[in-house]
Amino acid sequence: MTELDTLAATRDAYDAIATVYQQQFQDSLRDRPLERAMLGAFAELVRSTDDGEGEVADLGCGPGYVTAHLHGLGLKAFGVDASPVMVALAQASHPGLRFEVGSMAELDIEDGLLRGVLSRWSVIHTPPQEVPAIVAEIARVLAPGGHLLIDFPATDGPHLETQSYDHVVATAYRWNPDRLAALLHDHGLAEVGRMTIEPLPTDRRQFQEVELLARKA
Repeated sequence: MTELDTLAATRDAYDAIATVYQQQFQDSLRDRPLERAMLGAFAELVRSTDDGEGEVADLGCGPGYVTAHLHGLGLKAFGVDASPVMVALAQASHPGLRFEVGSMAELDIEDGLLRGVLSRWSVIHTPPQEVPAIVAEIARVLAPGGHLLIDFPATDGPHLETQSYDHVVATAYRWNPDRLAALLHDHGLAEVGRMTIEPLPTDRRQFQEVELLARKA
């Protein structure tokens, strides 16, 4: 399957479940205090560089509830998603914010325009060999000193760089945190910090979640 085929299949799958997805996850941050704390740190760092005036892109924004959360933290946030149905839901739910259809591998954003980028589980369906192109695109649109917060599921150990798993929507991939941090470094994004969240005993999938914060040199 080619890169375009993979993107199209994932887009179509999320189009099909968009309404159910919105209903299931629109309040998900409420029960995730650690993630809210990391989003708060991300927002504070972005605001500290330009008084919050620069734009922040939420890539893979889905129905827009995290974009709205960033807006509530004082950021000029907008959302981008490959799924037109997700974008339509986001626009209907948050009419005061901007949402647009787009691909993370080819963003319609000027070089160095953004002060921040959030990639919350949005690279999980991208085959590992295609992720460097997305990281390069993120680095392109970030201004010097801009920050990236990227979230992803971790592999089962340092001996595994990536692992695929059977996601309910489409095949997804886990990353070794050090490997992904090195990939960011290769594109001029230096790690600032990371948070590792352990799964709850009741979670269906028993692997760690990683939130990696990086800054463009």
